[in-house]
Amino acid sequence: MRLESAPLASIACLCCLGLSVTLSGCGKRDTVRHESFQSDTPFSAKVSGRGEDVCWSVKRALLTQGYILDRGGEGLIMTGTKDLQPDEETNISLRLQATCVDNRDGTSTVFASALRETSKMQTVAHSTTYGASIATISLPSGTDKALRVQRRETVQDPKFYRSFYALVQTYASEEATRKK
Repeated sequence: MRLESAPLASIACLCCLGLSVTLSGCGKRDTVRHESFQSDTPFSAKVSGRGEDVCWSVKRALLTQGYILDRGGEGLIMTGTKDLQPDEETNISLRLQATCVDNRDGTSTVFASALRETSKMQTVAHSTTYGASIATISLPSGTDKALRVQRRETVQDPKFYRSFYALVQTYASEEATRKK
């Protein structure tokens, strides 16, 4: 390589790197472009009751439906996880995160968002590598079955959230009646 061509090679390399970074961002913008913020979504609902009672009702709703609560550092955000196994090859994990805000008018707003993760059993091949510093060889050594994530998505179904909010309202109403 001649001395003058070294800077040209560096510039060409930087141009290729810049182009690849630019092009890699193009595909990601499409997903964000279709995201629109709207006020009418299933991710929040107004519930009758004081904030303290409604937040307690959110916790009760999660626990009574078989969700295991995470022990997070933030007390206002509750996260529950529930696993389902519709068949021997599939596992569905639901993760519901909820928080509540006292509106200071006798109502509270509950915000909830659920993530559904579907995993399936797949065969995974293993190999063992043998060798020394001069040469190595990899040989198949067996297979195992393992759960692999197939799909991960935010639950969009309004019925799912309406049933959650209805249960929270039931428990909040019971709590208000009990305190009278």
